[in-house]
Amino acid sequence: MSDIGSLDALVQALRRLPGVGVKSAQRIAFHLLQHDRAGARELSQALAMAAQQVQHCQRCHTFTESAVCATCLDERRDVSRLCVVETPADQAAMERTGAFSGLYFVLMGRLSPLDGVGPRDIGVQQLLERAGDGVVQEVILATSFTAEGEATAHALAEALKRRGVQVTRLARGVPVGSELEYVDLGTIAHALADRR
Repeated sequence: MSDIGSLDALVQALRRLPGVGVKSAQRIAFHLLQHDRAGARELSQALAMAAQQVQHCQRCHTFTESAVCATCLDERRDVSRLCVVETPADQAAMERTGAFSGLYFVLMGRLSPLDGVGPRDIGVQQLLERAGDGVVQEVILATSFTAEGEATAHALAEALKRRGVQVTRLARGVPVGSELEYVDLGTIAHALADRR
């Protein structure tokens, strides 16, 4: 690309972001250096600070700057319901709905044998211990509806049921505001099977 080592290093670092290829990384790097050096410094400082201060919550594994996150410490939350999500981004999406007032467990991934990701890598043992504490009455599995997400939900459901924990799964169905003729057939089939 160029003979400027620090610019090459910046492009390579930007390529680590999901969905960012060489051209996008170059475009971002050139923009920051040409038009927004102050923004580049602010981004650098914020990233360094987050990398140093953000850790995993000891109870739910989400990101926090404290040993235990604010959600886990919130006494207004329903401690009898535990929602299992794959990532902190999924937790944030659930929170934005305003429809769930329980607590969370963030797997920080999903089972993927082909990628070498097993139960230990996503904290299954910690989840089983937390769900079996006698306080949790229902575990809601809110993993994605991909093949890996479904496999993860199935494995977790079996393990939790063996311990006598009530397990539910997010329903699948037709998105609100959509026209049926434009919805994919798999979604329609699941919506029909999961109707209430």
